[in-house]
Amino acid sequence: MKNILQREIPETLEGIGEIEPFQGAFTKLRKGWMEEETVPPPNKAKMPHSSKMCSNLKEAVIRTNPRNGMTVSFHHHLRGGDSILVETIKILAELGIKDITLASSSLTSAHEPILPYLKNGTITQIYSSGIRGEIGEAVAKGVMPKPFVIHSHGGRVRSVHTGKIKIDLTVIAASAADIEGNSTGAHGPSAFGSMGYAVIDARYARQVVVVTDNIVDYPCVPQAVTQNFVDYVVKVDSIGDPSKIAGGTTRITKAPMDLQIARLAAQVIEHSGELKEGFSFQVGAGGASLAVAKYIRKIMKQKVIKGSFILGGVTSYGVDMLNEGLFKSIFDVQSFDAAVSTSLMTNPYHIEITAGLYANPFNCGCMTNKLDIVVLGALEIDTDFNVNVITGSEGYVRGASGGHSDTASGANLTVVVCPSFRGRIPIVKEKVHTIVTPGESIDVLVTERGICVNPNRPELKENLIKGGIAVKEIKDLAAEVEKITGVAKPIQNEERIVGIVEYRDGTVIDVIRQVK
Repeated sequence: MKNILQREIPETLEGIGEIEPFQGAFTKLRKGWMEEETVPPPNKAKMPHSSKMCSNLKEAVIRTNPRNGMTVSFHHHLRGGDSILVETIKILAELGIKDITLASSSLTSAHEPILPYLKNGTITQIYSSGIRGEIGEAVAKGVMPKPFVIHSHGGRVRSVHTGKIKIDLTVIAASAADIEGNSTGAHGPSAFGSMGYAVIDARYARQVVVVTDNIVDYPCVPQAVTQNFVDYVVKVDSIGDPSKIAGGTTRITKAPMDLQIARLAAQVIEHSGELKEGFSFQVGAGGASLAVAKYIRKIMKQKVIKGSFILGGVTSYGVDMLNEGLFKSIFDVQSFDAAVSTSLMTNPYHIEITAGLYANPFNCGCMTNKLDIVVLGALEIDTDFNVNVITGSEGYVRGASGGHSDTASGANLTVVVCPSFRGRIPIVKEKVHTIVTPGESIDVLVTERGICVNPNRPELKENLIKGGIAVKEIKDLAAEVEKITGVAKPIQNEERIVGIVEYRDGTVIDVIRQVK
C-alpha cells in the first residue's frame, strides 16, 4: 500500500507486525488520545531497609534475571563519551543472552564496539531515534534479522506508553546518585545536564539499574530519576569520558557559507511576523544553527524584544541569552555542553523536562505545541519540502530523527537551513531518499543560493517580500542545483526492507531498504 506521501509501505512486516501508514501530520491526533491504548507501568516492591547497592555492573545485571528475547534500553545524554551501553551489552553477551532488542534513545559512534553483537545474534533488533557510524552502515546492509525502527523523541515516549516498546531492563547512567537510586546529571565529575530521555524508561522498565561514578549522601538533589522506580544502584570508576560528554562551549560556525545561510535565516525570522514579544524559540546545537541564534540575539537587543522560553537541546549560548534576560526560561530535555549543567543547578528558570513533556504527541501539553520558531537542518529536502535527516547519499543510516518532526509539527514557523549541495551532491532535489519530516510541517527553506517558502504559507511569502527578501520557487532552486551537480545517481537497494521510519504518531512515513 501507499501512504499519503506515495511511499510504498507493506501492510505487515515480519519482526514488526501490522503497519499503519502515515496519513498526515495531524490526521491521527485529531481522533483524540483515547484512540491510542496505553499500558500501565509495572508494580514493584522492596522490603524495608533492604540494600539496592551492587558491587559491580555485572552483579546488577545478573540480579535482574536477564533472558533471551529481552528489551534493553539506555539514554544518550552522555553522547560520544558513553561507556555504559557497551559495557552492559558485553555483560549480557558473556551471560549468553541472545535475541536482544536494543532500545537506546540514540546511538553514536561511541557504541560501535557492539557491532559484533549485531552480527552474532546477541542483538537482533534496534529501536532508536538515531543510528550513526559503522552501526548505521551495518544495519543498512541488513546485518540484523529484524527491521530496525527509527522514531522521533516524542514518538519514543508514545511507543513506551503504548507497550510497543516493552522495556525489560534499563541501565541509566547518572553523574550523581545516592544509595536508593535518586539520581541526576546536573553535577559531579561527569556532569552532563538534563536526563530528560531517561525518565520514561525508569518509570516503565521492569528492572531499573542506576550506574554512577559519584555516590553522594542521601538524598541526591536534584532528582531527575527518583528512588521509587530504581531496583539496583552500581558505583563504577567512570560512566564515560567527560571530555566527550560535555566538552566545553559548543562553537558557532566560522565557515563563510554557513554564516551566510544563518544571516539569511535570521532575516527570514525577523520579517516572518513571528519574532515578537513573548516568542518561544528552538535551535539545534550545530554551528550553523547556533549562528542563527547569534543573529537573532542581536536583533532582539536592537528591537528590545524579550522572548518567553528556549526549548530542546540546550547549549551555553542559550544559557547566555537566559542570563541576559532575553528569555524568561529554558526547558531543557538534553544539555549539549559543560556550561549548561551549572545553570541547571543554580537557576530555577532553567527547567529540566522529560521527553514526554518535550514532545510526546499523546498528552495534553507537550512543549513542542507551544513553539513559535524552530530552526532545523537537513541531509536532503525535496521540492515538496519533505526532509530527510536519516540516510546519507550512499543509503547508509547516518543521522537522527530526534525532535525534527516533533518540533516541525508544533512550531508556528519551521525554518530549515542547509546548503543547496555538498561537494557534488545535491541537497535540494526532486525526491529525497528517505522522508522523516513531511513537507506540510516545513514553512521555509534557507540556502546560500536562495530562500523558498512552502506554497501552503502565502502570508509568510508576502511578509518576506515586504521585508525586501527575495523568494525563489523551490523547483527552480532544485533545477539550478541540478545544473551545477548533475543528476544524482540513484541509490542501489535490494527489495528487502531493513528498517522503518515512524512518524511521531506511530504511523509509518517511510521504509529503508537494504543497500546493495
